[in-house]
Amino acid sequence: MKQTSRPADIYLRFLQLAETLRGLPSLPSLDPLEERILELVARTRQTQERLSVRDMMAKSELGSPAMLHSRLKSMREKGWIMLTDTEDSRRKQIELTQAALLHFDKLSKCLVQATKHI
Repeated sequence: MKQTSRPADIYLRFLQLAETLRGLPSLPSLDPLEERILELVARTRQTQERLSVRDMMAKSELGSPAMLHSRLKSMREKGWIMLTDTEDSRRKQIELTQAALLHFDKLSKCLVQATKHI
């Protein structure tokens, strides 16, 4: 295999490695919208902000509240996210499960591996 050093090649290698994770028996797969939701939850966690179900429903760019609610329910059932209580019992925070965090650890390893091939 011919080695190149274009930044795009690193990214494409990462995508190839990340695709192999989808075939591994871990958590059930997500549809594209669920992946966007998962990434939003992860980015919010990274910045140590809180993200409630109500906050998520307000994000009109992700779709209707009813559709988002069904996706959040699906993601909970698949083991990607969990809802935790807050000081207001009517509000629930969206958080990543330990399995989802492990998934991001694996993606990070794919990124590191992709950069080693330059």
